[in-house]
Amino acid sequence: MAPTTPLSFMQLSSTRRPAPVLADRAGVGAPVTIELLPFTVRPVRTQADLRKAVAVRQAAYARHLPEFARSLEQPEAADHDGDTVILLAESKEDGSALGSVRIQTNFRQALHVEESVDLPLWLASQRLAEVTRLGIVEGRIGRQVKLALIKACFEHCEHNGVDTAVVSGRAPIDRQYEQLLFTDVFASRDPVILRHVGNMPHRIMYFDIASGQERWEAARHPLLDFFCHTRHPDIDLGRHVPAAWKHGLPRSQQAAGAVVVGLAA
Repeated sequence: MAPTTPLSFMQLSSTRRPAPVLADRAGVGAPVTIELLPFTVRPVRTQADLRKAVAVRQAAYARHLPEFARSLEQPEAADHDGDTVILLAESKEDGSALGSVRIQTNFRQALHVEESVDLPLWLASQRLAEVTRLGIVEGRIGRQVKLALIKACFEHCEHNGVDTAVVSGRAPIDRQYEQLLFTDVFASRDPVILRHVGNMPHRIMYFDIASGQERWEAARHPLLDFFCHTRHPDIDLGRHVPAAWKHGLPRSQQAAGAVVVGLAA
């Protein structure tokens, strides 16, 4: 990950073609573009997939947090949870791993971020997921992969009725969340020490999924077309639903809720 690279400058190198008969989030029949990427994004399904995801994750953290990265050389317990989804980006050219990210719900246990901070009731009472361990390769392709994985996380939220995204970002990555129009959960904006990320300080921020496109449009956000008006067939989530989501509501469910995201690499 390149934490100092503004998201607005992350241009994708891909094949684009119009598809005016398809629909995007704007409604049925709205014109969209199909964009083919030089890599695929899909859920991890096998142990071989998991090993690739862990390897690219560990290498990414080693560039910025070498001491903490030593704890990531092997799969973590959370990687095997029944309510966890790990997304893997792979090169079309040679099948090599280019990036990965993990999504964990709160259906069977508290989120990792809750080990370090008490979330406000309006957030804690919602359906939650925590997205962590984002790791990508270096270079321009890595920046492309990061955007695709972020889009895949948003799509996962939409497909599964998630309403609010909450992120934990250390400096300077927190600025990238600001560029995506995230807002601080706590008015003080004070960083919180997160135990599951090497006791490093992170800002906790949130993003309302339902109003995201409207707010991006109002801001004329440079990633609006990529996120909302472009179809990426190479991002294939397979409408994957964590097993735990099929067995009732989370422990404090009051409404369809939230996702917690941490771009720590």
